Amino acid sequence: MIKAGIIGGSGYAAGELVRILINHPDVELKWVHSRTVAGQRIVDVHQGLHGEIDMTFSSTYDLKGIDVLFCCRPAGKTREFLAENEVPEGLKIIDLSRDFRLSDPEHDFIYGLSELNRKPMVRGAKHVANPGCLAMAVELSLIPLAKNLLLNSDIHTTVITGATSEGAESRPTTHYAWRNDNMVVYRPFKHSQEQEIIQTLSAMQQSFKSKLNMVPIRGAFSRGIMAVTYLDCPLELAQIIKLYQDYYDDHNFTFITSKIPDLKDVVNTNKCIIHLDKIDGKLLITAVIDNLLKGAAGNAVHTMNLLFGLQETTGLTMKSVAF
Repeated sequence: MIKAGIIGGSGYAAGELVRILINHPDVELKWVHSRTVAGQRIVDVHQGLHGEIDMTFSSTYDLKGIDVLFCCRPAGKTREFLAENEVPEGLKIIDLSRDFRLSDPEHDFIYGLSELNRKPMVRGAKHVANPGCLAMAVELSLIPLAKNLLLNSDIHTTVITGATSEGAESRPTTHYAWRNDNMVVYRPFKHSQEQEIIQTLSAMQQSFKSKLNMVPIRGAFSRGIMAVTYLDCPLELAQIIKLYQDYYDDHNFTFITSKIPDLKDVVNTNKCIIHLDKIDGKLLITAVIDNLLKGAAGNAVHTMNLLFGLQETTGLTMKSVAF
């Protein structure tokens, strides 16, 4: 059994991570650490787990007693944690924050997008940085084009995201009274996850110099992300669809559909569903993911499966909330 620990266990993504790990056939969850709710029962914070787990949040952690550490703390805190603690040489670390997503000679974290970096993860990687949820939706929309050197025009993408993308900490833009029946643009053309998207596309297509125009929108729903992207592409639609199908053929969680997907098709799953269309010479790409699963906890467990040589889908077969 793989022994796992979680730091930063009180947030939304951590709650989903606990849910997956306690039902994973090859994992023993040893402890869930939290500084803010230490001593409280996990089910009193993550109430959807009633009847499934009888543990309390720990105020301490034993890094020597686990095989994999999931870091679910806010930006900057994983880097701080690793600097303050002696980390065992063989401990695998999966960080869900943005601390190590951008390549840097000062760290050895690889970018945890399996559709891009699966080989390094199965060939001995120890430290993996989970992609940002908005970035993942856009990257999965575009990497087959980058692979085929087809990103040669400006890219325009609108990304609508649910309230849980902003974390569990209460703030004005997550309150029901503000969020309900409301939408707002935030950080247009300046979102922090644009950097990792550009890094990913440039890794696939070294000649990539196009401008990325990303407009994130806060949506009036709890979870899920829809990314709608358009750009110029010289290929016919049938050629593009085949290109995407070929690229994702041996990936377990990304699918091409002939019907524009609903957000509910992926909520509560680790899937990304993509629809392609060609209108007046523009390629239109619609992608949907669950920000807490494919965009966070589900992808982290997928990464763990790869690091430990397990079947990729182990523990991740879940039904969407769609009717």
